[in-house]
Amino acid sequence: MSHLAIDLHWARAELEFKPGKYSAEHTVRYGDSYEVLVDAAPDWGGKPENTNPEQALASALSSCHMMTFLALCAKAGWPVASYHDHAEAHLGKNAKGLMSVTRIDLHPVVRFDTGFTVDPAALEQMQDRAHRYCFIANTLAESVEINIL
Repeated sequence: MSHLAIDLHWARAELEFKPGKYSAEHTVRYGDSYEVLVDAAPDWGGKPENTNPEQALASALSSCHMMTFLALCAKAGWPVASYHDHAEAHLGKNAKGLMSVTRIDLHPVVRFDTGFTVDPAALEQMQDRAHRYCFIANTLAESVEINIL
């Protein structure tokens, strides 16, 4: 199997390390050259201009779902022209009473080549298959909703 990794770096910028008095801003490096500034979600004191782990989780799910969907469509001969998604991570308490990402909603919009149409039920079935085969969705289990627009 593949070895997939990131490098994360955080260093304290403040003189003292006290609860609520330090920045969680850090960098995550993907591969040899791509870095992203990551922080806590804004509700937890992070900067809104930085990404946060919850957004990154939604991004990972959305990307994985799309790539799985595209692979299935290519096998089926469905000529996908474009794919757009708006993924939302929802924070709340899980069944154990702990804070977690309780649900991620995907809102994929798929466009096909001119002249190609798909029955809405067939499109929904293909999205469901993509969800079932998506590695990230299988990791997250029951916390994903796909809302086809």
